[in-house]
Amino acid sequence: MEVALGAGDLSIFPFRVAHLSAQGEKPALVFPGGRVVNYRELAARVGRQASKWRRDRGLVMLEADLSEHAIIAYLAALDAGHGIALQGPVATKTDREIFRPDFCHRRIDGCWRTERLEGDPVVPHPDLAVLLSTSGSTGQGKYVRLSRTNIEANAGAIADYLGLTAADRTCLILPLHYSYGLSVLNAHLSVGASVYLPGRSILDEGFLDGLAESGCTNLSGVPYSYDLLEKVGFRERAFPHLRFMTVAGGRLPPEKVHLYNEHLTARGASFFVMYGQTEATARMAYVPPDRLSGREDRIGVAIPGGSLTIEDESGRLITGPEQPGELIYRGPNVMMGYALSRADLAEGAALAVLRTGDLAVRDADGLFRIVGRTKRISKIAGLRIGHDGLEAALERHDIAAAVIGSDVEIHAYFVGERDPADVRRLLVSASGLTLLQVRATRIDALPRLASGKVDYEALRQKSRGTGGPSQAEGVEVLFEQLFYPQKVRPEDSFLSLGGDSLRFVQLSIGLEKILGEVPEAWERMPVNTLAAMVRQERKTPQIGTDFLIRALAILLVVLHHETLWPIPGGSAAMVILAGFGLARFQSGALLSGALWQLLRPLAQILVPYYLIVAAYALAWGEVPWASVFLVGNFGFADPERHSMVPYLYWFIEAYCQMVLVFGALFAVPFVRRFAAVRPFAAGMALLAAAFAARLAMPQLWEIGNRQIFTLPWIFHLAVVGWCAAFAQNWAQRLAVMVAGTGIFLFLGLYEGVWIGTKIKYLLQIVVLAGLLFLPRIRLPQWAVQLVLPLSAAGFHIYILHRFVPDLLLAPVQPFLPPLTYSLSSIAGGVVLGLMVWAGQRQLFKGLVRARAGALPMDWPAGVKSWLSSGRPLLSLGPQEENQVQRQ
Repeated sequence: MEVALGAGDLSIFPFRVAHLSAQGEKPALVFPGGRVVNYRELAARVGRQASKWRRDRGLVMLEADLSEHAIIAYLAALDAGHGIALQGPVATKTDREIFRPDFCHRRIDGCWRTERLEGDPVVPHPDLAVLLSTSGSTGQGKYVRLSRTNIEANAGAIADYLGLTAADRTCLILPLHYSYGLSVLNAHLSVGASVYLPGRSILDEGFLDGLAESGCTNLSGVPYSYDLLEKVGFRERAFPHLRFMTVAGGRLPPEKVHLYNEHLTARGASFFVMYGQTEATARMAYVPPDRLSGREDRIGVAIPGGSLTIEDESGRLITGPEQPGELIYRGPNVMMGYALSRADLAEGAALAVLRTGDLAVRDADGLFRIVGRTKRISKIAGLRIGHDGLEAALERHDIAAAVIGSDVEIHAYFVGERDPADVRRLLVSASGLTLLQVRATRIDALPRLASGKVDYEALRQKSRGTGGPSQAEGVEVLFEQLFYPQKVRPEDSFLSLGGDSLRFVQLSIGLEKILGEVPEAWERMPVNTLAAMVRQERKTPQIGTDFLIRALAILLVVLHHETLWPIPGGSAAMVILAGFGLARFQSGALLSGALWQLLRPLAQILVPYYLIVAAYALAWGEVPWASVFLVGNFGFADPERHSMVPYLYWFIEAYCQMVLVFGALFAVPFVRRFAAVRPFAAGMALLAAAFAARLAMPQLWEIGNRQIFTLPWIFHLAVVGWCAAFAQNWAQRLAVMVAGTGIFLFLGLYEGVWIGTKIKYLLQIVVLAGLLFLPRIRLPQWAVQLVLPLSAAGFHIYILHRFVPDLLLAPVQPFLPPLTYSLSSIAGGVVLGLMVWAGQRQLFKGLVRARAGALPMDWPAGVKSWLSSGRPLLSLGPQEENQVQRQ
């Protein structure tokens, strides 16, 4: 039976300021770069924070991230005598309403602040120390009540069997609102040991370097942590101070237990496999390392001060070996009970025994092994997910469902007309999992037993015959490939990732294959929402009209450059699309003032452009400086003098200048504010200014025919595209159509003196009408499969198509008939661009697979770490750079 520790006994609690201060100058918290907070400093900071909370006993709700601020606040709340509710980085308003805390300590506008709230007349019990949310009741306000005795006893037991001393240092990577992470902190502070806070995830560049430099003697993780350690090459590095590692929070596969046990044993270190639940503060069992070999599937023996037994359904003790029953735990770390409301906080300890809900057996050596579940619970990524709770959550949304699950995923079978994607989102909200870990299937009726109860076994048999959510994985992988080396999170969208028109086309191709029908405004949808959509079979797929325009425009450019026929409308259409894409994909960055985000799409264009410039420089033996500085289209340089690359690349220079002009305009706060409130009006005003510049600049700046390549000559086209993207209703679309048509008719019929000029501007009327009034178009499947690759590879075709006639076919030109040569040049230019585009896609697929862990064993750990982190190649050392390039 637990011995209650009253409020008057706080002086013996090991986390009080006096006990922390008694550790003196010993390091307490250690950070990357060598900064250290010693115990005396920690005690002083805890004392200062606790003094702000001195008042009648109450409840502190803490945003418990892995930072010194959260640790100090946690210790201060305990020192001040309050109960403390630890929450994840996103604290729920519901829990605040249910438990009505007296203080809330969290980050507000990037700074840690304490909110003094109204609180509640109900005073928490004197023994209550910590509230930890149970994962199985996410969103339901259910917390585990832990006493000071629970915390102290569990910390002491863990320190005992791990042999912790003041000389130890742990690397804390587990969240504090998770009982396992909190127990790591508590156990080390209880003996005066130190805690290293890396401030980064395992996959981040430099994690292993920091671990090695920090002098950590131990590292604790959940099974997923060991997956990540494998990806970054942990076992290929030396950590001379490391004396043990621990795993808990779920079942680590026996083969991986064996792998790490052998690895650590060979280096004189130990591997602790542990078992626990939040209801037992953290740990209940562990496998002594000297007994682990050959018993990798065991959870071991009870921790010091606790006991484990097995009981049958009637509560009778099972003593024989290999006889299954429910695992029962007794010890001073068993929780006080659950809390569903503020009133529950006043209750004392109600439990002395914890029925774990796990089926277990004891082997002949006295070690326990889990063989199943008595309760309907899944444990995924360290979270215990109650199936009954998920069914109740769906029922509140009028969805009749039966939920089954494993330690890999949750699967809900439901009745009704709801969209499976909606059901999956509700499961995610209720469980705290991701869309990749939940499935939903509509069925006509739930199977029932003769008793009327749901036949879950029938559903499990049905589930075994169905595949996993490959489409969800496909969407996520597609985003990772196209945004490599950026990290893509489920909540990211195309726009939040800084997508641009080039990626837009390529993503549309991939989503078309995965989802069947690409939804409207998909670029604003989170990745997990797209992943949840079910493929829809259809006869005539829809694509964006801008894709068709882009494909036709690049074909017109190739055709015009080869034949010089008077149909030069392709480049003008591409300028309109450039403005259209800038408005769709970069207006958020412009309106928010995050102008640096414009550099990301520019890099995609400038890297291949400068490779071409470098190639010309090598071939000529001279540097085309005008092209280096992106001003070759201004008319003062000439390819014949080798001062710029061929005129073909004027579009890239003009595009970069265009982006800089938009960036400069929106760098002005007044412009940003006006455009944010009235984006369409701002666009139309800019169109008027751009058209005025188009009329005035040729009079002020006489450079002859080269003026057609300059920004003033074409900027109004980009602004027309910008306005088309912001036209939200028929009146606005009509206004853009009238303005654009007037401009094009004036420039084509009144000002234009060449037939090609007339055709060029008349074609733009059709382009503008398509963007405004026909945003999507239905095409046969064969046409979609032709248009989308051409559109996606448009940039590659543009920059490479002249290599075919000017370089590859030049030696055979005298031997080919003119028609054959022209057709070969046109087709060859298109095919070359498509091949390079396809090659780039394959490259990024390979890099994404490499980052996921499929790397040769002989690659240096630093290389693997780079690929996992997504950092550019230049962040590696010279030797590792060479290794990557050789591989």
